[in-house]
Amino acid sequence: METRVHIVAAGLVQGVGYRWFVARHAERLGLSGYARNRWDGTVEIEAEGERSFIEELIRQLLVGPRSARVADLRIDWQEPTTAGRASPPHFDIR
Repeated sequence: METRVHIVAAGLVQGVGYRWFVARHAERLGLSGYARNRWDGTVEIEAEGERSFIEELIRQLLVGPRSARVADLRIDWQEPTTAGRASPPHFDIR
């Protein structure tokens, strides 16, 4: 089942390769979306695809790369925007 999620990761998540970590795992799972730094030191993530793959991504986000320290994930499940994607999944780092 396709779904979308908006996540805000808090803790030591900027300057430690966290966005690249997110993108690598999202692409491996076939998810579309983006990861970007926010002004308040958090990282915003939006991902869309199969719910089970998003749930796996969330498990990885809690761990993060070796130098990250994830304190909290705020997760907001949403309706998908691209039902039946015609193009291959793409994940951006912004």
